[in-house]
Amino acid sequence: MHQTRNSQRVWVLIAIIACVLPGMVTAKSYSLRSPAGRVELRVNVDQELTYSVFYTSQPILHGCPLSLTLGQGQVLGASPELLEVKRRSIDQTLHPVVRVKSATIRDQFQEMTLEMKGRYAVVFRAYDDAIAYRWVTTLDRDIKVVSEGVAYRFVGDHQCYFPKEESFMTHSERNYEYTSLSAISAEAFGSLPALVEMTGGPQVVITESDLSDYAGMYLQGTGGSVLTGIFPRVALEEKQRGDRNVHVTKRADYIARTRGTRAFPWRVVIMTPQAADLIENQTVYKLATPLKLKETSWIRPGKVAWDWYNYTSVYGVDFRAGVNTETYKYYIDFAAQYGIEYIILDEGWYPLGDLLKTAPEMDVDALFDYAEQKGVGIILWVVWKTLEDQLQPALDRFAEWGAKGIKVDFMQRDDQWMVNYYERIAREAAKRQLLVDFHGSYSPKGLRRAYPNVITREGVRGLENNKWTDEITPEHNVTLPFIRMLAGPMDYTPGAMVNAQQANFNAVFNRPMSLGTRCHQLAMYVVYESPLQMLADSPSHYLREPECMAFLARVPAVWDETRALAAAVADYVVVARRSGDVWYIGAMTDWSPRELTVDLSFLGPGTYVMDSLQDGINADRYASDFKQVTSKVHRTDKIEIKLAPGGGWVGRAVRVADR
Repeated sequence: MHQTRNSQRVWVLIAIIACVLPGMVTAKSYSLRSPAGRVELRVNVDQELTYSVFYTSQPILHGCPLSLTLGQGQVLGASPELLEVKRRSIDQTLHPVVRVKSATIRDQFQEMTLEMKGRYAVVFRAYDDAIAYRWVTTLDRDIKVVSEGVAYRFVGDHQCYFPKEESFMTHSERNYEYTSLSAISAEAFGSLPALVEMTGGPQVVITESDLSDYAGMYLQGTGGSVLTGIFPRVALEEKQRGDRNVHVTKRADYIARTRGTRAFPWRVVIMTPQAADLIENQTVYKLATPLKLKETSWIRPGKVAWDWYNYTSVYGVDFRAGVNTETYKYYIDFAAQYGIEYIILDEGWYPLGDLLKTAPEMDVDALFDYAEQKGVGIILWVVWKTLEDQLQPALDRFAEWGAKGIKVDFMQRDDQWMVNYYERIAREAAKRQLLVDFHGSYSPKGLRRAYPNVITREGVRGLENNKWTDEITPEHNVTLPFIRMLAGPMDYTPGAMVNAQQANFNAVFNRPMSLGTRCHQLAMYVVYESPLQMLADSPSHYLREPECMAFLARVPAVWDETRALAAAVADYVVVARRSGDVWYIGAMTDWSPRELTVDLSFLGPGTYVMDSLQDGINADRYASDFKQVTSKVHRTDKIEIKLAPGGGWVGRAVRVADR
């Protein structure tokens, strides 16, 4: 009888605990492991919320605090009261509308949501190559976000590639300073993404995703092994200078006013054992808001004949070159001859400040008619502020003309209002079936998944800078794929046909040249990702380069599969990409000449014909020197490629039966 009563008491106690636990969890530490167990996230709930990150059991980040301060002194994450822990496991396949890296993306992660008293939660995700977290609030009022506490406390001091900024008024076109974490002072800050090379450990990239109705994040130094997040505050007063530069002259004491029920941007830490893996990483896309457009068949990636870099300098013609109707017909003819999908009318086609007028030398109506006859689309460059002032009538007029897209330039900000501007332009452009290329912009933060008509963007220190500086070096070029390109497509605008080594380079605005070899430029069409990929140089140059144009006419702008074969940040990169059954291989090096071995085991069965363009024997003296080689290869082969200083190599492999 006594044992029976004890048993009853035990079962009653178990029942009471079972009822209480869902509403009140008393444990302090919670662990989340990635699907294969490579990444572990440990979250501590105490007087504050903190998390630590481990990669293959190696500590990466430790005790990183997170908080969100709202108006009236409410601090989410301070003295948190945990109500419930929810977990889920996801393994799904994504099918991107625009196949930047691949036709399908495996999205596999473990997720843990900590529901807190006060109507907020923090969602954590663990991928095998990344962790991410975001705040979620369910408040029944609009809120003011005064600040967000973000800190990345690295275990030890490490070297990093830091895109240091000078102010929040920025094009996000920075060189990457190679420095230690401890050398980044508390006065220094940089834009995203940034790469930290863990000593004896993984490559670690910090960035964000799903930025919407909020301010973009920057990283600030501390003079130690910690990087903190900072944000541009809401603009209260502005001053416009000229047609494009709108400077914030007064800011609020908060970073956003927003709805109280919402999810906030993801804070993302990507970790890979090798630098090459960063090139294949698609975490930013996975975390972004899913597709918002109902119909997308009109979104057409392709290549673009661009006018601005080459100063509309065409030659061997019987008309005066410049921003005029005859010159652009020449661009259209060139594009039609080689199956290039688009041309751009860049600065000059309209009198600055008024998109409803056209320059007197431009018969834009005739150009659109001519382009339609030739099967070439036209994309129109616009200054963002002029577009904002004339948004509806301007976009309606572009649609009536039959424009295929807009290139929006000079935003130079990512405070809350400007972030919302990007989404508004994406939405309004989509209504009129217009592609969008954002220039003077911040790096991608996931908008392209919801609005795939946002097909590319700048936010990269690209080729055009060679018109006025010698800083766009081969070393810079082989740094970009691991950091900036990880965030999303980048409109670097490759394709220079005038090429120079260091000894004979000269920055000439109206007759520009590139640093590095011709094949270094050609390889960018395989290594660099942009579904709206530019041909930056003059059509007159290209027409005199039939071997190069045979390659450029065929190289795709989107891919079914991507393989990073070999790479070292700021040293060299070798990438293979597949479109259908055709494989392309691109290799680039810094100023060091290299001989690399490329394993072709990624090819399918059978015999392939490889057409390659490689640095000529004199490319170290005359950078435009190249030679064309055709050979037969198999998946069992390993080929040797030789790269000149600042050199490159590009190949196209077609199965013999498909040729």
